[in-house]
Amino acid sequence: MAPVNAVLERVVSASREPALYREGRVPDDFEGRFEALTLHLFLVLRRLRELPAPAADVAQDLIDASFAYLELGFRQGGISDIAVPKRMKKIGRSFYGRISGYEEALAAASPAALEAALLRNVGAGVDAPTLARHVRTTAAVLATRTLDDILAADPLFPHFADSIAT
Repeated sequence: MAPVNAVLERVVSASREPALYREGRVPDDFEGRFEALTLHLFLVLRRLRELPAPAADVAQDLIDASFAYLELGFRQGGISDIAVPKRMKKIGRSFYGRISGYEEALAAASPAALEAALLRNVGAGVDAPTLARHVRTTAAVLATRTLDDILAADPLFPHFADSIAT
């Protein structure tokens, strides 16, 4: 589980990159940070799904670690033990809905589909074209990575400013 936790740390780090919030205009609040985390997790999970075994096991471990991270955040934020399961259920639905929407958007022939998905999920104030460029660049970088690369790469993602420079 240690390599998966290291991957999660790199995902969290990328999702907290200040430029994402400044240039990408992702809201710097709980929802915005959740959206940024989900988007970066999606990109890694998408690549893991394309790789041979044991990548699927790593993907499941990464999802499990991500949900444990979110649950810990709720508990540390003062959410009661009774309310945490309800919140986690809602987070799970949101997470899987976004994963599905981003997958569909990236598969679409139109670049506008990804921008629309970002606007719908992240919010109307997001710079969707810039954020979409980051997503496409990051997906292209991850597409070159093997499972060993993903487990060891640091940083795992291109810096936001570098990814939107193209």
